[in-house]
Amino acid sequence: MNWRRGVLGLPNLLTMARIAAVPVIVVLLLDDSRSAGIWAAAVFGLAAATDAFDGWLARRWQAETVLGKFLDPLADKLIVMGSLIMLIPLGRVPAWAVFVIIARETVITGLRSIASSEGIVIAASPLGKYKTIFQMTALVGLMLHYDFYWFFGLRWEIFHVDMQFCGLFYFYLALVFTVWSGVDYLTKFFRLFAGK
Repeated sequence: MNWRRGVLGLPNLLTMARIAAVPVIVVLLLDDSRSAGIWAAAVFGLAAATDAFDGWLARRWQAETVLGKFLDPLADKLIVMGSLIMLIPLGRVPAWAVFVIIARETVITGLRSIASSEGIVIAASPLGKYKTIFQMTALVGLMLHYDFYWFFGLRWEIFHVDMQFCGLFYFYLALVFTVWSGVDYLTKFFRLFAGK
């Protein structure tokens, strides 16, 4: 087996592992306990780390595949959307904001399909990268949720961190960039198609 290229190359396997992590995170988030949140955050963090790594490997090894181009954004959406939806009944994120994020992703994915069918590639904006970074950071904080007082194995009140507050801070930043990048893409899309 060629670990660099092909459908079962390492970049694609890492992407598939990210998709496989989704049901694990979903099951863990059925439990509102501190330990379940820590495990969910650990699995999510590990999966998120593969996001940049599999793309870097695919480019470095010149091993980009059609399957990889399809699975990579799908994996990102599944792990983020699945996590956000599971956090709603736990009261950690507002449902309306999750709806805005899901609606944006659905609309932009549909427009990308239309553009692709017309042979048009609309360049990704840096806004989308910021959106993803803030979403990933927010989700780790929201999964951890509880207050933490530990620092290098010692419990010191001075190091108190409210993970829910941190998570929501980055969540609302992500929401701003979600809407901003969506409007940016819509503007580019309609400008390109206005002359057709």
